[in-house]
Amino acid sequence: MIETHPYTNTLIHESSPYLLQHAHNPVNWYPWGEAALQKAKAENKMLIISIGYAACHWCHVMEHESFEDVEVAAIMNKHFVCIKVDREERPDVDQVYMTAAQLITGSGGWPLNALALADGRPFYAGTYFPKKNWIQLMEYFVDLQQKNPVSLEKSADQVIKGIQASENVIFKEGGKIFDAEDLDTIFNIAKEQIDFIKGGANRAPKFPMPANWEFLLHYYFISKNPDALKAVMVTLGHMALGGIYDHLQGGFARYSTDANWHVPHFEKMLYDNAQLVSLYAKTFQLTKDPLYKKIVYETLAFVAEELTAPGGGFYASLDADSEGVEGKYYVWTKAGIETALGDDAEIFSAYYHITEAGNWEHGNSILLRHETGESLAKQFNIPVEALNNTIDACKKILKPIRDKRIKPGLDDKILSSWNALMTAGFTHAYRVFGEERFLKAGASNADFLLKNAIAGNGEMTRNYKSGRSTIHAMLDDYAFTIAAFIELYQATFDEKWLREAGKITAYTLEHFFDPVSGMFFYTHDQYADLVARKMELSDNVIPSSNSAMAKNLFLLGHFYGNDEYINMAKQMLVNVAVDVARNIYFYANWGILQAWLSAPLYEVAILGDDCINLRQQFDHHYLPNMILLGGKTGGSLVLLENKGVPGQTTVYVCRDKTCKLPEIEVEKALLQMK
Repeated sequence: MIETHPYTNTLIHESSPYLLQHAHNPVNWYPWGEAALQKAKAENKMLIISIGYAACHWCHVMEHESFEDVEVAAIMNKHFVCIKVDREERPDVDQVYMTAAQLITGSGGWPLNALALADGRPFYAGTYFPKKNWIQLMEYFVDLQQKNPVSLEKSADQVIKGIQASENVIFKEGGKIFDAEDLDTIFNIAKEQIDFIKGGANRAPKFPMPANWEFLLHYYFISKNPDALKAVMVTLGHMALGGIYDHLQGGFARYSTDANWHVPHFEKMLYDNAQLVSLYAKTFQLTKDPLYKKIVYETLAFVAEELTAPGGGFYASLDADSEGVEGKYYVWTKAGIETALGDDAEIFSAYYHITEAGNWEHGNSILLRHETGESLAKQFNIPVEALNNTIDACKKILKPIRDKRIKPGLDDKILSSWNALMTAGFTHAYRVFGEERFLKAGASNADFLLKNAIAGNGEMTRNYKSGRSTIHAMLDDYAFTIAAFIELYQATFDEKWLREAGKITAYTLEHFFDPVSGMFFYTHDQYADLVARKMELSDNVIPSSNSAMAKNLFLLGHFYGNDEYINMAKQMLVNVAVDVARNIYFYANWGILQAWLSAPLYEVAILGDDCINLRQQFDHHYLPNMILLGGKTGGSLVLLENKGVPGQTTVYVCRDKTCKLPEIEVEKALLQMK
C-alpha cells in the first residue's frame, strides 16, 4: 500500500533524514540553495531559516507544535520563503546563523530559527519557540516589514558586522617560545572550572568534551601534577558509571542534563563515541584501569551493531526519542525488571539504582551506578566475581527484551568528518589493545572515505547517503580525515596513508588557507557563497577545524621534515595563544599542540621484519610526546633513509632530525626518551 500525504514540499528530493522528516509538513520548505534565495528576492519576502538535526529532541517538539500546524504554516507560507537546514550537513550555514543568535540573544542552540532578508542577512535569530510565541514573532516582523522596512535593513547590517567580526583572527608577530611553565599557568586557571568530585566542568548540563581530558592527560605526562590525572580519572569514572552511558549496549549519550552524569539527553552521536573511545583507550594506556578497557570494547561493539553501514561507513546518530517520547527506549520500571529477572532483580536493581518510584520521571529508572562493585558485594554477602557474573547474566536477559522495543530513529547519513573521527577511534583502540578487528574496522572506513568522499586531487565531499554525495566538504572534513590517516600510518607503517594525508593537506592549503591571518577558513574558496566566510577557532564537543589542521601540519612537518609546515602550525598557535591561556576549556585541542611545543617531541623509527611487534611494545606505554615511523624495509621518509640493518629490527630515537644510537630492545629505547 502506497502511503499518501496531504502535503509534500521540495524536501522530498533530499537525502538528509532530518530534511525528509519535514517533507510532508504543510510548510513549503526549501533546502538551502539558490532556488530559495531567488524566490525570496523575486517575491520580496523575508526568509525563515530553520536549522536542526535528526537526533534533536526540541527540534521534533517545535515541528509537531508549529511546522505540522496548518495555521502556523499559512503564516509562514504567505509572508516568508522557508528554508530547512540539517546543521550536520551544512555546519557552515549553521555557523553564520548561530553566531547571529548569540549576538542577538546571548545564547544559542537547536532548533535554531533565524529571520533574514531575501539576500540571507539575518535580523533576528533564536532557538525553540512555543507555537503562540512563534506566531507572535512572525506577525511582529511582518508588520515591521510593511511599516518600516528600513529598520530591518539597519538591524541586518549591524548583525552582519558582528558576525564578520566574531572570531576574527589577527596575525600575531613574533616567535613565541612555549614551555612547560606556560602549561602550569593554564592548568591553574582551568582548575577553577573542574568538578573534582563528580568530574567534568563544575556546572550543568555536562558535556563529555573529550579534548579537555586528553589535554589534561598530556599535561599530566609532562608535569606529573596529580590533580590533572585526578580530573581525568574522576570524569571518566563517573561518566562510565552514570546514566550518560548505556549500560546494556555500550555507547554514550550526547550530554548529561544534571551535574552528576545521571540523566542524559538520550541522543547518541557518532562523534562523541568516536572521541571517547580514543580518550578511554589512551587513559587505559596510562593507568591500566580495567573499567576503561571495558568501556572501549562495549562502545565499539555498539558502533559495530548500530552505526555501521554496509561498505564500511558509519551512520551519524540515534535519536533521543522513540514513539515520540524522550528516552523511552532506554528506561525501566522496577516491575519490569522484576518480571524479567525474577530472583536476580534485587541485586540488579541495587546495582543500577532502580527504585519503585523511579530515579528519573513517571516511575522510570535510568541504569546508573552509585556504589562500587566491592561495596555492593559486601552488602549482599557474595564475592565480587559472583556479583559481576550475576549482573552480566541479567544484561543478557534484558538486552533482547529492550531490542524488541521500538528503537530510536537512525540518522543514516554518513558524514566524512565524523567518520574520520571514528577511524581514529578504532585505530587508537587497536594500538592500545592489539585487536585486529579494531584495525580492520578503522581501515575499512578509511577505504570507504577514499572511495566515496575523496577525489584524486584531494578534494572531498561531506555527506554520503544512498550512493549520493551532494555537499562540498568543509574544513573539518579535511582536517579530521588527515588526522585519521596519520593515525593509520602509525598503526600500520603503510605509507599510503601518509601520502593521502599529504595530498589532502596540499589541497586544503590551496583552497582554505588565509595567508593574511595564517589561519584556515571553514569553507572552500570556490564555494563560499554565504553572507560571511567564517573561521572555526574554539574547541567544543568536537575540536575546531583550525586546531586540528594546526596539529596536522605540525605532525606532517615532522614526518616529512617540512619546517614550513611546523612553522605554520606554530604561527597558528601564536595567533590564539592568549585565548588558550585564558580558557583552555574551549581551546583544549590547541592546548595539545602547545604541549607538543613545550616539551621534547621524539620521532621513533622502527625498521625491520619485526617492526609491528616492536610498535606494539611501545604502545603498551602512554607516550603522547612520540610519533612513530617505520616499516620492514624502510620507506620514502627522510628519517628512515639508510637505517635498515639486514636481519635485525632496529629502533632509532630521534629528536629535531638527530637520532641517538640504535637499539634492538624497546625498553632501552624508552630510556633514551627520559
